[in-house]
Amino acid sequence: MATRPELILASASPRRLALLNQIGIEPEHLVPTHVDETPEKAELPRKLAARLADLKALTAQHKARTAGFGGEALVLAADTVVAVGRRVLPKAETMEEAANCLSLLSGRSHRVFTAITVLTPSGAKRQRIVETRLRFKRLSVREMEAYLASAEWQGKAGGYAIQGIAGAFVIKLSGSYTGVVGLPLTETAALLAGEGYPVQFNWLNKSSHSGV
Repeated sequence: MATRPELILASASPRRLALLNQIGIEPEHLVPTHVDETPEKAELPRKLAARLADLKALTAQHKARTAGFGGEALVLAADTVVAVGRRVLPKAETMEEAANCLSLLSGRSHRVFTAITVLTPSGAKRQRIVETRLRFKRLSVREMEAYLASAEWQGKAGGYAIQGIAGAFVIKLSGSYTGVVGLPLTETAALLAGEGYPVQFNWLNKSSHSGV
């Protein structure tokens, strides 16, 4: 019987870990990565997400092996980019950045690209890029001020988190809700299963502990 491969999640994001847990997956190792996320000159949003997901996966794999673990593990990494047209919105770190993002998104459509990269122990790579289109309602000054005061925007791509208060701003979504949160679950499960990871391993145990 084949041994279940270990899984390294190349992220410190509690949202991505919670999404994996939602479908019964518990990574053996969490390896946060800190990479330069500055777009290259004329780099398109889709390409940026793909490049950063690859970079995070490679960085985490190297970091784990240097520390002496995860030599036979699969590595899962993801990156989410919010864009209006070709313009990449930042991960808002200041209130000014967040306010600029909200002004751009108010009453307009935008796209969220989340790239997922899975690295095998041999160095083989599989990747999927999931595009989701969203439209925000037109935000009032009061709504914008209140959202900025909430501080939910801190560190969030595009200055918002759809799973929080900003869910009230979205009037249309076409694509993957979990992709906007940070990890598209359908595609992630398919990539892992394609590399022999038993995605359903904990499902039976999970159901036996759930209430009616």
